[in-house]
Amino acid sequence: MRSPNTSSARETQTDTRSGAGISEKSRSQAKSGSFQNKVIVITGASSGIGRATALEFAKRGASLVLAARRENALEDLVSECQALGAEARAVPADVSDEAAVKNIAKQAVRRFGKIDIWVNNAGVSAAGKLEQLPSDVFRRVIDVNLFGTVNGARAVLPIFRQQGSGTLINVASQLGKMGGAYFSPYSISKFGIVSLGECLRQELDGTEINVCTVMPGTIDTPFFQHAGTYAGHPVKAMPPVHDVKEAVHTIIRLAEHPEREVFVGSSARRMTAFHNAMPGVYEKLAAKKIEKDHFEQKPAADNPGNLFEPVPYGTGTDGGWLRRERARKMRNGALMFGSLAIPVLAWYFNRNRDRLERAVKRARAAAEDPGPAILHKDPEMEMPDAQEVERDVRRWEKTYGREKKGPAA
Repeated sequence: MRSPNTSSARETQTDTRSGAGISEKSRSQAKSGSFQNKVIVITGASSGIGRATALEFAKRGASLVLAARRENALEDLVSECQALGAEARAVPADVSDEAAVKNIAKQAVRRFGKIDIWVNNAGVSAAGKLEQLPSDVFRRVIDVNLFGTVNGARAVLPIFRQQGSGTLINVASQLGKMGGAYFSPYSISKFGIVSLGECLRQELDGTEINVCTVMPGTIDTPFFQHAGTYAGHPVKAMPPVHDVKEAVHTIIRLAEHPEREVFVGSSARRMTAFHNAMPGVYEKLAAKKIEKDHFEQKPAADNPGNLFEPVPYGTGTDGGWLRRERARKMRNGALMFGSLAIPVLAWYFNRNRDRLERAVKRARAAAEDPGPAILHKDPEMEMPDAQEVERDVRRWEKTYGREKKGPAA
């Protein structure tokens, strides 16, 4: 095999489709990374986990082959990777097309001479009850997610066998370990990916070829904006939402130190343990949680999202869901604080009624004769209106009454 660096460097500098050449400073930084001389293929690279993973590998010196349906988004990503000092190539492809996936592997070997790591990351989804989902939609989800992963494995494993080594990383989901109402084709496809990994590890036992399965919980990516819906409402990320960096760091770790199966996000591990311990209870509660937390409140007409054709929006690494969840938590915290503050203040006012009544008398006196009786000695501070203070006291008295002795009363 030819060196993955010398010939590809010349190609990168003259490849007009992939942007400008790499600066010497960026090149030297990338070559000092932990993935120097490693060739990595990533499918589903135009957004979300795939895009974020590509950028991180680029920072660490890897040579990259990036695949997805959105050619313009891929070319932009290639330029970003090159700016980080990496050598990269875009190969537009639909992973459900076996010939197109074989071409990804062919292009990688032609450009770099080998493949060290292959990340099967492409995925789609559509929401709706089983009988609501059109047959072609149901089949399309499984074709992309499951058969796309199978196609990737079938394309790269002969190369790994010839090399004598390699690492295959398949991105599944926590729904590959448990079902999810309204997302049956997605869950079925992810169960299949988990099973595929186990089958391949058995077939490859005794070799230097590793097969890893990644099972993320809810990750903040544009994946949910891309999803189709036949449930009457748009899909949203179901809390708790985890930063896309958690998924990226997991994939990077597996590329360095392969493991069988790894969850991403503490919630994925907890939910799986809950499901395994009490599957009946889980099934009853999971459907209610999905109905409440996995859909926007606004209505939406049936649409396939990005299932059959790529969409122009959502090309970043995150989908803004984590920011929304943080804002929601802040609002809920404010509401909780307010709900707690009312009885606490009522308790305080009732307990200090005599003191407050004396304060009202002093306020009245101060209004007539400002002097030693003034409540606020600072001349810059505005004097409280005596009648407003008295009205507040009377309102608390009417609302909460004298019989309430404390916050828990």
